[in-house]
Amino acid sequence: IRDRKAGKTKRKVGRPKIKPNHKYNSLTFTQAGFKIEGNRLRINCLGKSFTFWKHRDWTGNPIKTVTIKRDSVGDYSLYLSCEDCELLTGNVAGADFGCKTFLTLSDNTRITSPEFYKQGLNAIRSANKALSCKQYLSSGWFRAKRHLCRIHKKVANRRRDWFFKLALRLVRKYDTIVIETLNLEGMKRLWGRKISDIAFGEFALILQWTCAKYGKTFAQAGRWTATTKPCSVCGHHNGDLTLSERQWTCPDCGFHHDRDINAAINILQVGAPA
Repeated sequence: IRDRKAGKTKRKVGRPKIKPNHKYNSLTFTQAGFKIEGNRLRINCLGKSFTFWKHRDWTGNPIKTVTIKRDSVGDYSLYLSCEDCELLTGNVAGADFGCKTFLTLSDNTRITSPEFYKQGLNAIRSANKALSCKQYLSSGWFRAKRHLCRIHKKVANRRRDWFFKLALRLVRKYDTIVIETLNLEGMKRLWGRKISDIAFGEFALILQWTCAKYGKTFAQAGRWTATTKPCSVCGHHNGDLTLSERQWTCPDCGFHHDRDINAAINILQVGAPA
């Protein structure tokens, strides 16, 4: 160790060299050091202004970064990054979760879950079987366990990716989204693996986060609020409605309902902010 340190300290250090400018092909300014007026860019540290061709207008949002890039031919391009604010659409929607149809919206939009766990079930069973055949804590057992964990992670990542894309699609279409509050533990006891595969709770958190990010309104109807049996037109409570009935007619006003759409409308009426 002593010889190694001595070798480092005795090494001769040369004079600093000027780095050639051809090594750098981009320059970025973050919120300071520049000013843009029309098609003129002024760089404060140089004290000069440059004219550029503006191929499209950008919104009035503040410019976050300005990057000047030079290509292999020697031409320069200007890249701007701005905060993107979603435009309001004026649309509102109530959302009813379900096992057969993942999401039913109050405007008759239906979204079905891909059920990623069900898609990967054969691979999971095969990996579980291979793991059970290995000697516990052996190198082969650890390899089989890692393989099984990779499959589970892939399923979770695919589901999460689909949730984020779906949440973004809904947020861009609706300004206010109201969902129901579910008793997930009770549903798991009834339907088991299917509820875990659909993962209502995870999607609700992602949707809430996406709404907050884009300035949209997210609301939830109360857990004990009746949304399936009341008629969304007259408010009559149909206590005789069973789980197997997907279509029903209100005995009071005579309006014919789709079970899920009626629930979504009730969720919107109950949970939408005033």
